Amino acid sequence: MAVILVIEDKESMAQMLSQALQAEGHQVIVARDGREGLQKFKESKLDIIVSDLKLPHKSGLEILEAIKEHNPLIPVILMTAYGTIETAVKAVKEGAYDFITKPFDPDHLIHLINKALEKQRLVTENLILREEFAKHLKLPKIIGKSPKMLEVVEKVQKVAASHTTVLLLGESGTGKELFARAVHYLSPRKEEAFVAINCAAIPRDLLESELFGHERGAFTGAVARKMGKFELADKGTIFLDEIGDLDLALQAKLLRVLEGEEFMRVGGTVKIKVDDRVVAATNKDLQAAIAQKLFREDLYYRLAIFPVTIPPLRERADDIPALVEHFVNYYCKELKKELKNFSPASMELLVRHPWTGNVRELQNCIERAVILTDGPVISPEHLGLRVKELAEAGLADLPMEGSLQDVSSMATQFAESRMIRKVMKETGGNKTKAAEILKVSYKTMLTKIKDYGIENP
Repeated sequence: MAVILVIEDKESMAQMLSQALQAEGHQVIVARDGREGLQKFKESKLDIIVSDLKLPHKSGLEILEAIKEHNPLIPVILMTAYGTIETAVKAVKEGAYDFITKPFDPDHLIHLINKALEKQRLVTENLILREEFAKHLKLPKIIGKSPKMLEVVEKVQKVAASHTTVLLLGESGTGKELFARAVHYLSPRKEEAFVAINCAAIPRDLLESELFGHERGAFTGAVARKMGKFELADKGTIFLDEIGDLDLALQAKLLRVLEGEEFMRVGGTVKIKVDDRVVAATNKDLQAAIAQKLFREDLYYRLAIFPVTIPPLRERADDIPALVEHFVNYYCKELKKELKNFSPASMELLVRHPWTGNVRELQNCIERAVILTDGPVISPEHLGLRVKELAEAGLADLPMEGSLQDVSSMATQFAESRMIRKVMKETGGNKTKAAEILKVSYKTMLTKIKDYGIENP
């Protein structure tokens, strides 16, 4: 069932359309002029709008412009008389889904509405992978077409339409908040608030107030009533990041909220009912935390109704080139620099790097490289990556592509790393002696040890 706004100034026509659409199982809201139509659009959660082109107060074109500015994804079908077809065609070019010429068979309009709703559904489902719509809804772009990432995307798309609690698992930097936002924007709650809170970033004494709010005078400094995140997210989605760091006392209070959908503010006496979709995330092993009595088992099972594990970047290396292209385009535009390309050796190094910090580490690396590179090509030395993994792999694994300078730079880093490791082993980890043998300053020695990720033998 869809919620349809019909804007039509002729009573007989409005009544006929309302009856026909209701017979198809749709909910119909009727407005009799353009001004009333825009007001009802702002007050209601609509799936599609059917509007006459000529209306009192505001025209169909003005309505279309206002609606597309507020929500570019909602379909608008315009009804027009024969003499205004040219205007209707112009409206389609400006964003209307389609137009229908009066008089028409109601079945024809119903067919158009069904097609528009199906297109809207497909567009919404593709939000998670489509950058242009991500810009409209401020949804961060999720990039990845590797099998593991597509599996995660499929799970998110399936669970988003429900009210089910979602638990996102994965290492730091894998993009858990991006997926939490995707769950929200793909859900029926997308027009409501998405409220995020990092449970590890706020001291325990303040976290309860942040989550549930407080009354005036509840504690020192509480000079006024404050709404908490659960109250602010009512009818929307609350994202509880780093849920594994929540202390046991707050875990018990959170469990009561999840089970009863109500709570009291700190210092309050009145229970507040809320309707929140909960998405939680953690980089910790909650099963191990349960075994250590650091996390409540009953809370875990309440949160993990639908667990989704986001793979680390090293397990989806095929996605790295696309991520690199996205970040370099973004930072070149932000820093107002000419668009840069990566040398084959640089891209090879990026694909081979372990990325313990995942996508966040890769993003930081690309931002740094764009800043450091003056020319059009980003070379390995601009990346600032350790070559520990190359040194351990062997010379045969050096990429033999790109310019001589690229290969030479990689080979130099490889040779330096191997030599420093050898001398450090011979000197028992004595950095001063190693620097003397290698004929470099102690400061240079420390810098290279750090750059190459060399640990004491």
